Amino acid sequence: MSRYDDVAPLLRDRRLSHEYPEEYHEFSTGEGPAQSFFQRILLDRDAPDHTRLRRLMAQAFSPRLLQRMHGYIERRVDELLRPALDRGTFDAVTELAFPLPVSVVCELVGIPPVDRDLVRPYAIDLAKAFALYVPEEDRAAAHRAVAWLREYIGALLRERRASLGDDLLSRMIVAEDSERPGDRLTAEEIVDNTVFLFFAGFETTTNLIATGVAALLGHPGEAARLRREPGLLPAAVEEFLRFDAPIQATARLVREPVEVCGRTVRAGRVLVLLLGSANHDERRFADPERLDVGRTPNPHLSFGGGSHHCLGAHLARIEGQAAIGWLLRHAPVLEAADEVVRRPSVTFRTFRSVPVALG
Repeated sequence: MSRYDDVAPLLRDRRLSHEYPEEYHEFSTGEGPAQSFFQRILLDRDAPDHTRLRRLMAQAFSPRLLQRMHGYIERRVDELLRPALDRGTFDAVTELAFPLPVSVVCELVGIPPVDRDLVRPYAIDLAKAFALYVPEEDRAAAHRAVAWLREYIGALLRERRASLGDDLLSRMIVAEDSERPGDRLTAEEIVDNTVFLFFAGFETTTNLIATGVAALLGHPGEAARLRREPGLLPAAVEEFLRFDAPIQATARLVREPVEVCGRTVRAGRVLVLLLGSANHDERRFADPERLDVGRTPNPHLSFGGGSHHCLGAHLARIEGQAAIGWLLRHAPVLEAADEVVRRPSVTFRTFRSVPVALG
């Protein structure tokens, strides 16, 4: 489905499921740890399991915790970009869009700074498991990432049970202990859903920052407009999300017949919803191929919809605004230092390199 008025209601339609049979995951990812991983995580569960998991995972994104993270994000952006001012160039992917979200997720989860460089490559490889269909050449790395992160988070969980802190794992342990016996998560569910955060808190934000910088490089007039009107920054981040959606497509399993575009889709079929296409539907967005940093309203679908609306959407916005805002405040000029290189992917709008000259 590619039209906004088809995709938007289908994202909320309870006749469509996030739960796929084991055979589907075997087909999509191949045999390995990722198969059972997708059977346990929030993303691929329906109510009541989804409700139970989401209630617990929401502990990671409480207003108080996000307020504390705001200061950390601002400091981390400055640490990452300050050296670039002296050099006059940097790569927005490898020096900002990758390291910032990984650092933020590690801080949320409570991973010690000394381990973060060790965790980072596995967090990157984990994202490969979330493609609608994982290419053969990516499967081994995806399974290794799930296995390694499971083992690491499992050990960290045992440490936190012995000595609670003020991080996600500690909050989940406290929240889990307060649940009724029938609603409590297993240790495996806590571990796998914490591992899931490395995708949920990393992939979308990485792509948002990279596409945002690339969009400003390609539209210098809009970059100048943002400099003149910094109050447009929140609207600009929404427009980056619409213009080049970090996640281009999502899929749903049809549980009971659904009428779509005058045709009946039978139970057991998989519907692919094209978020990126819906965000460029001229019936919903005026002049959709134009980047407009002041666009309002902007009801894009980049964070999904319904009960599965992205849990980390607010955090991604904070990170996007912090990164883009820093560049606009501190860099006199933003220009392409070399050719922007995309990373091939059907599911994600992702980049290999976004070289920037700071003037």
